Amino acid sequence: MKKKLSLLLALLLLYPCLSAPAEEDEDLLIEEIVENVDLDAVTYGEVEWTFPIPLEDMNPEYIRLANKHYLLADDYVPQDLVKVPSKPKNGGIYWAVQPKGGQLLREECAQALCDMNAAIREAAEENGYRSLYLKSAYRSYQTQRTMYRNRLERNNGKDDGWVSMPGASDHQTGLGCDVVPSNWRDKAMNDKMMKEPECQWMAEHCHEFGFIIRYPADKQELTEINTEPWHLRYVGIPVAAYIMENGLCLEEFTYELQDAIQDFLSRGGNPETVQPYIQEPAD
Repeated sequence: MKKKLSLLLALLLLYPCLSAPAEEDEDLLIEEIVENVDLDAVTYGEVEWTFPIPLEDMNPEYIRLANKHYLLADDYVPQDLVKVPSKPKNGGIYWAVQPKGGQLLREECAQALCDMNAAIREAAEENGYRSLYLKSAYRSYQTQRTMYRNRLERNNGKDDGWVSMPGASDHQTGLGCDVVPSNWRDKAMNDKMMKEPECQWMAEHCHEFGFIIRYPADKQELTEINTEPWHLRYVGIPVAAYIMENGLCLEEFTYELQDAIQDFLSRGGNPETVQPYIQEPAD
């Protein structure tokens, strides 16, 4: 009992000190504390991640770059390919061609494409949009090799930028697809398609569904591919929004991300954290 009374007395004696206001020049207001903390900062371990998109918002498979410098292996085949539904009334998208085995895309990409098609169909009555057609989706390394050889033969051995070399095709990722308005489904594609209102709608809205225009008109020096307003590439909504809002192509995004990874590692970041996102050119 005496110990309890002694403790109570000690607390009473300390109370004025505890309750006394601090000197004005030593005050640290809550607002000041909040202002000095970066609430948007993302850290992995104790190292800040400075890239605008957190790692967990990027699927390393979906942002994989495929071009003549970042080649896919000849045995690379996505594991979750599905047949894209071909009936819009049932949530699909028309096919312009009927390849053996059907039009295939990775599952999440296929669903996003069908969602995008449903959205433009909803806007069709008000804006007069024609139906969209899926003209080409996944292509294997072997199929791309045949197409590339055929193109070279028809073009006196010159690579004119219309058909990617095997291993460099976006289609092999299972995330690239050629989507055209109905009046182009039977025609050879060229950059004049950019004027079609359906292609303009895709350029404006595709990022809302996780797609980018893979080969923009102003990025040919970087992509080394001619303008293709019909070629969509699925990268996921956070990445697509960042790319489209900043006027980038996938090559530029990749370079920015790789720089951010090297910066993260140079400051002591855990290599295992970023390993799935590291991409290195073949040459």
